[in-house]
Amino acid sequence: MIKTIYLLRGSKEESYVDFSKRIRSLAESKSSLDEIEQLKLVLTEKRPPVISIIPFKRDKIAAISIVGKKSNPDFKIQDVSGFIGSYQVTEALPVAYTKTWNDGQVSPGICLLTVFKKKKSIDYSTFIDRWHNGHTPLSLELHPLWNYNRNTVENYSSNTIELWDGIVEEHCKTRGDLLNPFKFFGKPTRIIQNMITVYKDTKSFLDYGSIEPYLAMEYWLKS
Repeated sequence: MIKTIYLLRGSKEESYVDFSKRIRSLAESKSSLDEIEQLKLVLTEKRPPVISIIPFKRDKIAAISIVGKKSNPDFKIQDVSGFIGSYQVTEALPVAYTKTWNDGQVSPGICLLTVFKKKKSIDYSTFIDRWHNGHTPLSLELHPLWNYNRNTVENYSSNTIELWDGIVEEHCKTRGDLLNPFKFFGKPTRIIQNMITVYKDTKSFLDYGSIEPYLAMEYWLKS
């Protein structure tokens, strides 16, 4: 099976509510197609907190993940307003929840959706090694992650506008686990050191200035 992620952005004039309705309707219309084995939607539904230890972007974005038998299938998502790219990815789940809720229901907890690019001064193999073998274990050690969906971009469609190298979804069971720094980064006696460790590690393999983290929700429409 081949996994493709479609990224779409909302306009400045579009409210979070209207963006959510538009993208959910789009995703639901595709989930009934026979050639789609799985379809999941992760999107911003409301403005993130004004004050947060995580520098959330305030734009509206959605990631529609489709698993099927075709490479870069044409589901007309590319024709939708706000389309920025179609990415064929290799998925890894270093830690995974057990889904017990029905398709169409919002997944429990909260999601940190992040898109990023490779650090320009390192080669691709170094980027992958530091990301997969260094940063991933560090994230699992320090953060209370319930589900870690790591997507390495292998290819783009020809009409992709934004060329991202990684798309990651980090899920926590509660909003507090993500938004409370003493839960997300550890005990008070370790929080500063842990934050510095994560910062240095992230800068070692990512183009730090291009990272875009979003506060998002997840919906399985076809699991």
